[in-house]
Amino acid sequence: MTELAKQLVITNAILTWHKQHGRHGLPWQAYSHAYPVWLSEIMLQQTQVATVIPYFERFMHRFPTVQTLAAAPVDEVLHLWTGLGYYARARNLHKTAQQVVELHSGEFPKTMDHMLALPGIGKSTAGAILAFSTKQRHAILDGNVKRVLARVYGVEGWYGVRAVADKLWALAEANTPDKHVDTYTQAIMDFGATHCSRKRAKCKQCPLQKQCVAWQTNRVDELPHGKPKKHKPVKATQMLFIESADKEILLVRNPPTGIWGGLWCPPQIEDGALKQNDELEIMGLSLIITKVHDDYRHTFSHYHLDISPLSAHLADKAKTLTDAPDQVWYKRDQPQAIGLAAPVKKLMAQLK
Repeated sequence: MTELAKQLVITNAILTWHKQHGRHGLPWQAYSHAYPVWLSEIMLQQTQVATVIPYFERFMHRFPTVQTLAAAPVDEVLHLWTGLGYYARARNLHKTAQQVVELHSGEFPKTMDHMLALPGIGKSTAGAILAFSTKQRHAILDGNVKRVLARVYGVEGWYGVRAVADKLWALAEANTPDKHVDTYTQAIMDFGATHCSRKRAKCKQCPLQKQCVAWQTNRVDELPHGKPKKHKPVKATQMLFIESADKEILLVRNPPTGIWGGLWCPPQIEDGALKQNDELEIMGLSLIITKVHDDYRHTFSHYHLDISPLSAHLADKAKTLTDAPDQVWYKRDQPQAIGLAAPVKKLMAQLK
């Protein structure tokens, strides 16, 4: 069988499979214009469909158009995003909405180059947005598609290596049909997510058995090759949950980039050694540490962060903060619409 013939068999088999087994009732599939398509694609980056659905519905209810999203305060966007993770996506979401309004008159661009110029949109995401909203022929290569292609074609090596990525992109381009590209794009993503899954792939019921190198050579669990494992370093921080006389918690806004960029957190002391009954001064406030709580570990993609939560009271309860844009007393019973890192939200609930 020639490569072209094999590509046609694979493409047609995936399209046929999708008619019966694909996901056809996802909330963003009710739309055909670019805004909700873009919103869903950004949310789906490194995040499962079931997790994304309620966030997508909340965003569409609060921000039904790109104009309403662009006009919203970034704090409100981060607040609605809280718990979805990878917060750079939310910051880029807001920036992109503003650029679409300011530079493109509120209409998403319809060319690959202009789409790639928007914040947070890479080649695969741009291809998916254009395929779904304009039916242009563009290949995609998300994690599910990489897995399908690596197994079917027996692609060796981790796709973080340029040569491996180039090979997978070439296969993705070759297998993308000229017609019904939007259906095929959804089909191959669904096929990878629900059938050719990372674990417990449904190989015995797979329509690609005869074409799949991984199945023929008994290497389904081996392919695709993962990233070489490295030992994750551990970092530590002490997080001060400072409570006012009104039972409010002091939060400060993180810088726009870096860990939890733009989100609100309690003040932190890296590599601190504070203990119960210690006194200290921070941000012009005199504090007394009232309790040291059990450590909480939060794992990022590149390291572990051990958080040591400390409860603290103001030594002088009459003294409070001066007005500052990056500081706020957070009312836990009447929470403000600001973005909180998921561990902070969890710790505040536990320590309450």
